[in-house]
Amino acid sequence: MDNTRNLAIAERIKGLRELCELTSSEMATRLGMTEAEYATMENGSQGFGFTALYKCSEILGVTLTELVTGETPKLSAYTIERKGQGMAVERRKGFSYLHLASRKKQRLAEPFVVTAPCQTDADTAVIPTSTHDGEEMDFVLEGKLKVVIDGHVELLEEGDCIYYDSSLPHGMIAIDGDCKFLAIVLKRD
Repeated sequence: MDNTRNLAIAERIKGLRELCELTSSEMATRLGMTEAEYATMENGSQGFGFTALYKCSEILGVTLTELVTGETPKLSAYTIERKGQGMAVERRKGFSYLHLASRKKQRLAEPFVVTAPCQTDADTAVIPTSTHDGEEMDFVLEGKLKVVIDGHVELLEEGDCIYYDSSLPHGMIAIDGDCKFLAIVLKRD
């Protein structure tokens, strides 16, 4: 993701944080990071990861679309994304996310087609994990995905699906080539 886009997202988050009368220290605590880590993201020198963006949207009471694009979703009945289309969100090095419902307002889920790059050292690699409120479903469309959830490791192949409590530490990497999967993040009331 280019630095201009990182800066725009960081400025939106800072502005919303200030409107919500939250200090940067309070925001960092709610995101589960140090104030110094948060400061590098809010000043735009480091991009917000997907999980941090998702948590920011929840804390600040806006949609993920509003944080990433600065625009409010307007469609209430339905939205269509044609093949290969969607709002691009590139928040983790090498991973690309296409948001499939960014224009739908008041949505209960955040659906993405995610492309994960092949991890060459997948047998020994430590898989980075994150947590966020809600639940998540990942359905493998192409390739193989190594998933860790709360210390349990699973190998998913094309057509396999995993559904889990996303407040548990979870992460994934592609093995034996790139992997494309459908990820649906569900909010918890």
